[in-house]
Amino acid sequence: MKSQKSQKSLKGQLKVLTVPVFIEIALVMLLGAVDTVMLSRYSDNSVAAVGLDNQLMSLIFLVYQFFSMGAAILCAQYIGANLQKRLVQVVGVALLVNFFLGLSVSILLYFFAPQMLQLMGLRQELMGDGLVYLKITGALSFFQALSLTFSASLRSAGKVVYPMTVTGIVNILNIFGNYVLIFGKWGFPQLGVEGAAISTAISRAIATLLLATIHFRVHIPKFPFSYFRPFPWSEFKNLLHIGVPAMSEELSYGLSQVAITYFINKIGNEALAARTYCVNIIMFVYLFCVSITQAGDILVGHLVGQLRHRAAFVLGNYFYHLALVVTLSASAIMAIFGKPLFSMLTNNPDIISMGFWVLVVDLFLEYGRVSNIFACGTLRATGDAVYPVIIGIIFQWSIAVGVSYVIGIPMGFGLIGMWVGFALDENIRGIILKRRWRSLKWTTKGFVKSAA
Repeated sequence: MKSQKSQKSLKGQLKVLTVPVFIEIALVMLLGAVDTVMLSRYSDNSVAAVGLDNQLMSLIFLVYQFFSMGAAILCAQYIGANLQKRLVQVVGVALLVNFFLGLSVSILLYFFAPQMLQLMGLRQELMGDGLVYLKITGALSFFQALSLTFSASLRSAGKVVYPMTVTGIVNILNIFGNYVLIFGKWGFPQLGVEGAAISTAISRAIATLLLATIHFRVHIPKFPFSYFRPFPWSEFKNLLHIGVPAMSEELSYGLSQVAITYFINKIGNEALAARTYCVNIIMFVYLFCVSITQAGDILVGHLVGQLRHRAAFVLGNYFYHLALVVTLSASAIMAIFGKPLFSMLTNNPDIISMGFWVLVVDLFLEYGRVSNIFACGTLRATGDAVYPVIIGIIFQWSIAVGVSYVIGIPMGFGLIGMWVGFALDENIRGIILKRRWRSLKWTTKGFVKSAA
């Protein structure tokens, strides 16, 4: 009876956490999608250029998540074990490192933007728009490094409403900024892609300032100097232990997507634009999976901190199956309404046709993606961060890049063929990582024993 009540309580907490996390992530996705939708009224070429830029920026944000990922996992376990001092130390170290990391990367993005876009193979006719967007958003990207850390810290404590609220405010500001700066409304100049970049960069800066203010008021009011003298190297090492594998897997995935985007760029502008539209549509398909996994992983981290491994396993299985049902249903709906959806974004028949068939193939891809999102995130929350990296690097490059390239370009199946390769990668990795979760080997990977 007590066990059943505990499970009901955990499911109730999961629901309470999932709703604001869902809204926040939806708004984060919308922040990027707004640029694409508004620029689609400007030109398909601007969408293609910004889409390739955003692929690079996504990779940069993965680097910024290096320490924020580790901080979120450690914070959740320390909160479960009631280790307040170590909680403060972890967040402080993560903020300090991400500040200097973000500043360094922002400088590099501003001064070496042309070389980066040339390396990615951006076509010359798209270079003007691509360069303007990358230099502006890249120069202010260090705000995102801090924003990710503040948000991760708040989430780990279950204070998920605050990041959601901030993201909502920022989306409104970005939509307003895009409208007046892209199209030149209310006396503002018509800046096109440059206007979208300015609006997005300023919105992210405002988000960081709001999250910092909230974080100090409701979560950690101060970082006592005595906590960091001497410097807490043990917590820094723990962050590396989680952060390096977590970043490595995400970075490998991001780099593989950059390589794939490079190949798609070689197919043609229509394929690159179609891929940009598809990515912005499909990310809403797996939104619930990402949301419930992030919410569930907060609770899993707490349970692991309390050494309640069986409860963590039962909870994980519950939200995995729920995510699977919702995601596959959403994917099927997107495939059914694919052509009308793309017709709202562009009048190019080649882009509409490619986009529709990608959504059909993506229905099969999402089964594997759900397994990967769940297993990678939840294994990390338990402290088992190395295994997903090994599997990810092997299959992301051999299947997602290698097989997709062969099917898409030498075999001549284009963007649709490449999506078939993506589906193979996601499903193979999903099977392997689910087996790791079910093996329960992660029960020995927690940090609380060493933190006691």
